[in-house]
Amino acid sequence: MSEFLYSVEREVAHPIAELWRAWTDAAALEAWYFPTALGSVPGLTVSDARPGGSWKVSVDVPMNGFVAYFFGEYSVVDHHKRIEHSLHYTQSREEFDAADLSTQAHQIVLEFEDRGSSSWVKFSQFGELPEGQAEQAQAGMESYLDSLEGFLA
Repeated sequence: MSEFLYSVEREVAHPIAELWRAWTDAAALEAWYFPTALGSVPGLTVSDARPGGSWKVSVDVPMNGFVAYFFGEYSVVDHHKRIEHSLHYTQSREEFDAADLSTQAHQIVLEFEDRGSSSWVKFSQFGELPEGQAEQAQAGMESYLDSLEGFLA
């Protein structure tokens, strides 16, 4: 695995099945997988949560005039415990549609824990980023998790 960049974690007052569905169901991902000030592009989200399955999410960034396209392939899916997948990024719809997995990617590791009346998730990103961008990415993912909590509520 490549260089550890950052991790964020969150405990939510929802059962593990709801938290798991939020991360693995395409309709659920489309409803929350973006920073709180942004939104997804409807109809472009994919999630085939099994090893070798693909995932895709597009985030509309209107204030900067672009769409952020994310895609990748699941490598580990351990029900209610762990997900690992690649993370490719582009601002090109054509590259997003092609979903070329040979392009440079980051590795994402999601860890889950059932805590009875609540559940917990930890998002860790591995790869390479220019100096200072890991901190920005970490802050951005905190906002994603704020969106997740809003979705679960």
